[in-house]
Amino acid sequence: MRRLLDSLYTASGWLAGISMIGVLVMVLATIVSRLLGFSLPGTDAYAGYAMAGAGFLALASTLKHGEHIRVTLVLGMLKGKAHKGLEVAALVVATALSGFLAYYSAALVWQSWEIDDISIGLDASPLWIPQMLMAIGTLIFFIAFCDELILELRGQRVPRDTEDAHHE
Repeated sequence: MRRLLDSLYTASGWLAGISMIGVLVMVLATIVSRLLGFSLPGTDAYAGYAMAGAGFLALASTLKHGEHIRVTLVLGMLKGKAHKGLEVAALVVATALSGFLAYYSAALVWQSWEIDDISIGLDASPLWIPQMLMAIGTLIFFIAFCDELILELRGQRVPRDTEDAHHE
């Protein structure tokens, strides 16, 4: 199971990277088309969709690599059960919030698909397609928080300081 979860987080990170390449391709296509005197409608919208996809798909990978910003002022002053209790409480809240985010992201995709919602630009793209990247990214983020919470409850979670993450 550990190997499957780690592969999921890695794949999500790679998809985020591919989405960033998509942003680059769309921006370059826009620049080249303008230099050559024609227009490629929708490239700005697609660059935006790819950027949003990159952000949401990167959430789980950055969480699992200890790259999310954590305010540890209070946590650093606590020891033993108080420290563990605050960690568990924070992970419960984060898991719940990421679960709500995943649920409502998926609901948005479903609603957009159901009503055939399209973008307002000339490209008139079905919005459920780029929204799917957000839903997938938030679902994997939720899974990562569930994973972190279970690891913490079992005493198997290795907390990462930001300094530790930069030295790997």
